Amino acid sequence: MRYMTKKNILIVDDEMDICYLLGGILKKKNYDPIFANTISDAQKAIDKSPPSLLILDNRLPDGLGIDFIPYVKENYPSVKILMVTAYDTASDKLMAYNKGADYFIAKPLNRDLINLAIDQLL
Repeated sequence: MRYMTKKNILIVDDEMDICYLLGGILKKKNYDPIFANTISDAQKAIDKSPPSLLILDNRLPDGLGIDFIPYVKENYPSVKILMVTAYDTASDKLMAYNKGADYFIAKPLNRDLINLAIDQLL
């Protein structure tokens, strides 16, 4: 199995504007963003070549990103997970961390918060 270098980050979000925003931030930091819009596509991408960082939305067309976290952590424990979601309740945040998220950011996204999270995780 071929592994992605540290410079590859998988973004899983069904909102294209979020993908473009995150992609632009990552490219300025010399990372290579890869995109998926569903959990199914994310699983295929990770199984093919695990990234160093997974930026994961929660509400996706085929399920909840939070339910995908255990799969990633069990099969690819070195992959860091940054959860980004508009659903920023204390229980959502706690559940994300309990399932294995490494960092949690609420939407709307902020360039400084994204940069801080990436710097801390990688």
